[in-house]
Amino acid sequence: MPEETTAARPSDAALGSGAGRVLLLVYGIFALSASARALVQITTHFDEAPLAYLLSAMAGLVYIAATVGLARGGPRGRRIALISCTIELIGVLVIGTLSILDQGDFPDATVWSNFGSGYGYVPLVLPFVGLWWIWRHKPAE
Repeated sequence: MPEETTAARPSDAALGSGAGRVLLLVYGIFALSASARALVQITTHFDEAPLAYLLSAMAGLVYIAATVGLARGGPRGRRIALISCTIELIGVLVIGTLSILDQGDFPDATVWSNFGSGYGYVPLVLPFVGLWWIWRHKPAE
């Protein structure tokens, strides 16, 4: 009888520890909530705030990619998570700033509006935690 070969998850995958699982859970929740919110906004009243709703959809895609990258681990997963968390950080800082300075372009909130104030500022803190996790759990050379 042939032996089954199961690939072990890389040690840098977020699923490997309790804190990593919590981080992965938060990213998963944001992936689901941002994507669902954008889908509802785009399908029901897109003409009211198209920029805000498209940015919410982009945020949802970024959260999905970060979740997948953190869960996958390994060189490819780390790269996906690193790029996603960096885009997320830039997005929340830029959109947060623009939504405060020019509220006319944001008649309805996005996930990243006002630095994520509608979500308890978790969108502002999350990319820092994600990037820290990626840096802290990089495999030894």
